[in-house]
Amino acid sequence: MLILYGLYKQATVGPVNTSRPGMFNMREKYKWDAWKAVEGKSKEEAMGDYITKVKQLFEAAGSS
Repeated sequence: MLILYGLYKQATVGPVNTSRPGMFNMREKYKWDAWKAVEGKSKEEAMGDYITKVKQLFEAAGSS
């Protein structure tokens, strides 16, 4: 689910603009890493990927 966070941040804020959290702040570090992983995407591409991923999750949940 962290991919959704990364896509959301990329679509709303843009490229990562903060330094990576320290090793003892695991939650924030994982969130930062997810955002950094999609850094090259445009706002529109990130929004489209977010919608696609949510649809995939709904479809997977419906087939369970």
